[in-house]
Amino acid sequence: MPYRPQSNRRLARRRDTRLRFDRLVEDALAEIPERFRPYLERVAIVVEDWPDEQDLAEMGIPPDDTIFGLHRGPPVGYHDGMTAPPVITIYRGPIEAECETDAEIRREVRITVLHEVGHFFGMNEDDLARLGLA
Repeated sequence: MPYRPQSNRRLARRRDTRLRFDRLVEDALAEIPERFRPYLERVAIVVEDWPDEQDLAEMGIPPDDTIFGLHRGPPVGYHDGMTAPPVITIYRGPIEAECETDAEIRREVRITVLHEVGHFFGMNEDDLARLGLA
């Protein structure tokens, strides 16, 4: 296979972008007060590129719309031993597509992470809106 320096640079740039995005998620999680962090120990917090189209359809989200994050699973305090542990997914693609500057990406990642963590703690959309996280 011939050497393609441009392809390698593009791959490195994509990897750097992913690492920076992951750091933004970590920064947002670091803002959570220490007393709440033990509750998040069993929550998987992952970054994916884009939400699955089937998931969006099941949620009733139209094809021309998307989401930035998703909390799945039981809220804090629910342990029955049979239910899968909670997962918070942050979607990099929609956030980067929507935001024009690094500052906007940082702000949206922060809001999205805290929004989804809020759902884990039992907050609804109205609660989150009152906190400026909607």
